[in-house]
Amino acid sequence: MRLQASFAVAAALGTLVWAGPAGAGDLSNPATLNQQAPATYKAKFDTSKGPFVVEVNRDWAPNGADRFYNLVSNGFYDNARFFRVIDGFMVQFGINGDPNLSAVWRNANIKDDPVKQSNARGTITFATAGPNTRTTQVFINFGDNAGLDGQGFSPFGKVVSGMEVVDSLYNGYGEGAPHGNGPDQGGIQQYGNAYLQKQFPKLDYIEKATIVE
Repeated sequence: MRLQASFAVAAALGTLVWAGPAGAGDLSNPATLNQQAPATYKAKFDTSKGPFVVEVNRDWAPNGADRFYNLVSNGFYDNARFFRVIDGFMVQFGINGDPNLSAVWRNANIKDDPVKQSNARGTITFATAGPNTRTTQVFINFGDNAGLDGQGFSPFGKVVSGMEVVDSLYNGYGEGAPHGNGPDQGGIQQYGNAYLQKQFPKLDYIEKATIVE
């Protein structure tokens, strides 16, 4: 089963560099969210089901680790829904609830990272629609999905506490449209949380994501 983000391929962003303190960027301008992440850091996700913590190792996937650091630091994932939850496979999230923000990030691509770690249970990885198309969507592996490794999916961190929370996220809607009855990514991009709250009200969501100092 292929994991992807439903948007067109665009030019990749350049190498990310240090640009000041965390949270200094402008979410409406992806080019300003360009800090280099620490070698290791933790991101805490407070969700509708409770908290979980991800530990990121920049050496695993530097471009992915940097992008994730900037998104979390600047509140991109706050109020985002876990819109694709496939039992035994993975949970996917990372489309902002505001369609205006989704639009400006749709083509804010980063370059691929070599796959250094396997997509084992609990690892977190960016979704992709092809070479150099990673933007904001990520997934956490429920199982050991080593089959994704050869497809270019490069884990950049792992859940180190609260995996039971991740396991408990609502999965009743299944696969997304058009292959299943779950949310359509195009609908999320166009209408944001308003679409999800109306059509898929049982989805769990991120209340707030923060970098743990």
